[in-house]
Amino acid sequence: MADANADITLLLRAAASGSRGDLDALMVAMYDDLRRLAAAHLRSERPDHTLQPTALVHEAYAKLVNQRTTTWNDRLHFFAVASQIIRRILVDHARNKEAVKRGGGSDRLSLDEQRVPSPQRTPDLIALDEALEQLAELDAIQSRIVELRFFGGCTVEEVSEILQIPRRTVERHWQAARAWLFERMGDSPEMSGDA
Repeated sequence: MADANADITLLLRAAASGSRGDLDALMVAMYDDLRRLAAAHLRSERPDHTLQPTALVHEAYAKLVNQRTTTWNDRLHFFAVASQIIRRILVDHARNKEAVKRGGGSDRLSLDEQRVPSPQRTPDLIALDEALEQLAELDAIQSRIVELRFFGGCTVEEVSEILQIPRRTVERHWQAARAWLFERMGDSPEMSGDA
């Protein structure tokens, strides 16, 4: 696995040049991970959702490789930025659907650790985005952890490495952020998964 991560890091750095061949090699190397991440998010959506995993991957990837000011450090850095981009795409999609419906039902996503929809009401994506913005004003680290875990699909260990803070600190902030979000969004504080 270390060799694979090293190879991806080299591809990320090479892709910064904008060379079509390097960008294509990076897409091949990252596609499965990005597709899994997109599918995990979209599994929680309603069955007739119009955004498909492949479309989400391609839109996110296009935005990622067009970030000319970003120098990719490694695979985790790539997915940290990807989490922000995927969040924006999903929220924009939800807002567009909401505008079309003129106040109709919002797209919903599960904050469930395993990305499996719970039988309870799942959070509204637009409300989650607004709550994350408010949380960022109170505690930027907690907001970033939620973004990395939920939108980036990162593990506690990966978040710890990306943010360069201890695993226990990530776990503590994750628990506090989840409780705050559920309270803020009017949901029960019950979320599956401990860390």
